[in-house]
Amino acid sequence: MAAIDSQEILNRWRLVLGKYAAETLPFSGDELHYMDMEEALDFLYSREYGEEQGIRQDRSGGSEDTRLTVPYWLQKVKKLFPKQTVEVMERHALEKYNMTELLTDPEVLKKLEPNRELLKTILTLKHMMKGEVLTLAKEIVRKVAEELTKKLEQEMKRSFFGKLDKTSSSPVKSARNLDIKKTIRQNLKNYDTEQQMLVLKQVYFNSRMKRYNSWRVILCVDESGSMLDSIIHSAVMAGIFAKLPMLDVKLVIFDTSVVDLSGYVEDPVETLMSIQLGGGTNIAGALSYCETLIDFPYRTMVILISDLYEGGGYQNLYSVSKGIIESGAKLIALTALDMEANPSYDRHAAARLAELGAHVGAMTPEELTEWMGKII
Repeated sequence: MAAIDSQEILNRWRLVLGKYAAETLPFSGDELHYMDMEEALDFLYSREYGEEQGIRQDRSGGSEDTRLTVPYWLQKVKKLFPKQTVEVMERHALEKYNMTELLTDPEVLKKLEPNRELLKTILTLKHMMKGEVLTLAKEIVRKVAEELTKKLEQEMKRSFFGKLDKTSSSPVKSARNLDIKKTIRQNLKNYDTEQQMLVLKQVYFNSRMKRYNSWRVILCVDESGSMLDSIIHSAVMAGIFAKLPMLDVKLVIFDTSVVDLSGYVEDPVETLMSIQLGGGTNIAGALSYCETLIDFPYRTMVILISDLYEGGGYQNLYSVSKGIIESGAKLIALTALDMEANPSYDRHAAARLAELGAHVGAMTPEELTEWMGKII
């Protein structure tokens, strides 16, 4: 036991000294893990060398790995280090080493190309943004969400409807169809405090098509950091589903607490800016809340999007899942929901849920909508 402790101390000293020390200590044990940690630390703290940084890096003879990008670095440190350590590193990055342009310089932020990697960075660090930068960040989130929506919407309609019916028309936008409550609720964020008036950036109208025998879809999304890609796609998919007359959509996000975002389901930006990445996970608690949203079980789909690493007790998870399935509702457990659908999840929990009758798997958005279309 003493030998293990001694080697752990040496490994930590190796991380402190870095690979540019005069006499480099070797790692022992899980070498790849420690090398990953060193790479993440070096990406940030090699800035301490200033102009000498390039000279010191030349010692490796050009054999070092491709340099990390900021989005990937953020993702990596969250996997490698405890939460408190990550918070210190983020603070050092922004304050000590001046990696603040992304968050604090509006002119730089305006020049950045909106894309999914930038969106992920914004969602990871949005708690540090304020003022004009936060406004610009929201606009980037909106652009990426709209682009993703446009792409997924076309593919989703093919899954649901096959060939589109070009004879159908959109609801008539007339005063008699005006949805006053929704229009006010969705535009509250645009209230002009100086003029003391509500600015209507979007007006909502009721569809004259009644929702006869509609299906209720309850999206229950794990907001842990490892699920970020799936969270983005879940928010976008919820917005798309909400536009369909045959679906009544509820959106719930959770860690150890549960937040019902059904009132913002048509606005992916508000949904994404509401998430709090990280924290614990209580899947059973979230599903228990979703159970209260089930009115007609045989026309309800509960779609759980999570890596299934349960922090609230697995027996509780299995018990509430069994209750949902036995009620007649469809329970779908997705371990990933994104374009690649490469999951990292608790395989034992997945197998147990499948035995109970849940549909378990990792899906792209297109595969999910195709599966839902078959049910409906």
